[in-house]
Amino acid sequence: MTDQYVVFGNPIKHSKSPLIHKAFAEQSNTNMRYETALVPLDDFVGTAQRFFAAGGCGANVTVPFKEQAYRMCDELSPAAEMAGAVNTLIRLADGRIRGDNTDGYGLVTDLQRFIVLQHKKVLLLGAGGAARGCLLPLLAAGASQIDICNRTIIKAEVLAALHPEKVHAVQAEQLVGAYDVVINSTSASLSGYLPAIPAVVVSQAVCYDMMYGAAPTVFNLWCQANGATQAIDGLGMLVGQAAYSFYLWRGVMPQVEPVLQQLRQQLADEHIA
Repeated sequence: MTDQYVVFGNPIKHSKSPLIHKAFAEQSNTNMRYETALVPLDDFVGTAQRFFAAGGCGANVTVPFKEQAYRMCDELSPAAEMAGAVNTLIRLADGRIRGDNTDGYGLVTDLQRFIVLQHKKVLLLGAGGAARGCLLPLLAAGASQIDICNRTIIKAEVLAALHPEKVHAVQAEQLVGAYDVVINSTSASLSGYLPAIPAVVVSQAVCYDMMYGAAPTVFNLWCQANGATQAIDGLGMLVGQAAYSFYLWRGVMPQVEPVLQQLRQQLADEHIA
């Protein structure tokens, strides 16, 4: 019998997750089926419960249901607790549902391909769920300081209060020096907008935009024009978080690099077409 997995979201048609997990399954000779599920905005919990009642083994959760997934779980990983959101659901042997959040793992493992994070000073743009989910993994990787800059300062202050010894809320006008790493966790690039920060902060930094596309994001183009040593998009984060979800379900950590190259080529081909 083929094990069933799914990614829940709305919208969901654009999802790369089925392609990614098909590649992971082929790598490990795993018998599994992974599909997309367009979930009604008012029926996430019911849809998820029916999937697991029918024998589903695990699921990914994307926007806008990660907080609802968090609330429906019987138990939560420390990463999910910290993020206040769940992107990975695992059906346990006793039928209970465990929630995890692999987004921060995906970000950090991708960043570590380019820079050692130990003792690094990090600027995190945005204070939403994506930012919250990567705080713990960044600290675990050894970041010495994380400054959070958000349009609404109180949201940044709420996150900073979770780890006050190393995490601080800052306003854009307080940003006066360079950082080692600058991470854009906002979705501004999707709308062609830039965060309102001075260019000096990226002038010597490894910059990372969680968004991705066939062409460099507007944020990464701006960073490159202002002296960033690297400007990386979020495609590696996408594949990395999927790899950790696969590991949580199947006990096998797949190889990220060949799948990342496959996706990058597919994006390039779509861009040309």
